[in-house]
Amino acid sequence: MSVSPLRELRFRKSSYSTPQNCVEVADVPGMSAVRDTMNRQRGHLEFPSAEWTAFLRSLEGER
Repeated sequence: MSVSPLRELRFRKSSYSTPQNCVEVADVPGMSAVRDTMNRQRGHLEFPSAEWTAFLRSLEGER
């Protein structure tokens, strides 16, 4: 699944970001897009919602 290049993604700073490692997330129906705040011009990665949720749950113990 891929987001249409014409669709405007609304990125927000991830709550998992730190001053040294900052990422932004855009929620789209059925998926999430992630990009590096310092390298926005390099694009984003897209993940199905179930995979993104599983990834975030795996981080809960590391916060």
